Amino acid sequence: MRSNYTPRENPTRRRKRKLRKRVFLIPIFAIFLFVIWHFVSLYNTANDVIDKSFADDGRDKSDLREETVDPGEDNVSILIIGVDSSEKREAYGTPRSDTLILATLNKKEKSVKLVSIPRDSLVYIPEVGYETKINHAHAYGGAKATIETVENLLEIPVDYYVKLNFEAFIDVVDTINGVTVEVPFEMYEQDSHDTKGAIHLLPGEQVLNGEEALAFARTRKYDNDIERGKRQQEILKAVIKKTISLNSFFKIDNVLEAVGENMTTNMTFNEIKSLSSYGTAMKNIDIETFSLEGHDYQPGNTYYYQLDEFKLSETKEMLKNHLGL
Repeated sequence: MRSNYTPRENPTRRRKRKLRKRVFLIPIFAIFLFVIWHFVSLYNTANDVIDKSFADDGRDKSDLREETVDPGEDNVSILIIGVDSSEKREAYGTPRSDTLILATLNKKEKSVKLVSIPRDSLVYIPEVGYETKINHAHAYGGAKATIETVENLLEIPVDYYVKLNFEAFIDVVDTINGVTVEVPFEMYEQDSHDTKGAIHLLPGEQVLNGEEALAFARTRKYDNDIERGKRQQEILKAVIKKTISLNSFFKIDNVLEAVGENMTTNMTFNEIKSLSSYGTAMKNIDIETFSLEGHDYQPGNTYYYQLDEFKLSETKEMLKNHLGL
């Protein structure tokens, strides 16, 4: 006959098992509290950084917009302006822009298009009323003149801008422990202090530190401005991918601080925060890169990059469609 008797567990053993469960849960809860604390700290750091970086460009909206935009609801465009404002270059006045990349963001599609504008492109600059190299616009009137020039060129609104000094670029790449890129050829390039030949890179896939990544992105003596723009886009995508990775999670506050000291933008903290949906979808987001096409043009002693009018019109139409205009 089967007995229904079940031996009672020793009270001491039961207390030990409960204690083990509690001991196991303590570090889990501690990690949870630390993550919460980090998010709060990160939020406060980001808010402080953006507040310090904010620079009003004097516009409530682009003249090409009928109404102001909300990045949390609307498709928007952001002009990325890279400048070398080292003490040596600032001694000669407001620096020219070294990098111009226009980003358009489509909210519904969760897609981003990046268009590199070659720095020697011959364009009309409204600030001075004549044609010259597009990178001169920043020297003539800073971010505002650069925005007006890009709007006139592409005939789409530039809603926001982010201007970065190269020191920010170096610090960010170093903070995330470098970026992995494919170096196409051996190169010798100057560093951020203009020391010639200080950077030596060999062909092949490798992890570049901040100084090396900057040299890789800036060099154009081995090919041309188009390939240079492609390298800059490659670096930009590598930095974004590395920054949002789990390994870089607890370094984001350091990234923010590195950027904040060398950045100006007309975006408020709330506007930047409203773009977070692109960040959460980053693994699946569609990022396409383009460059304005053209050809070498030297009517006298000065070299220019003459944009192809047909290709330019195609790019304009593509960007207008992406912004839903």
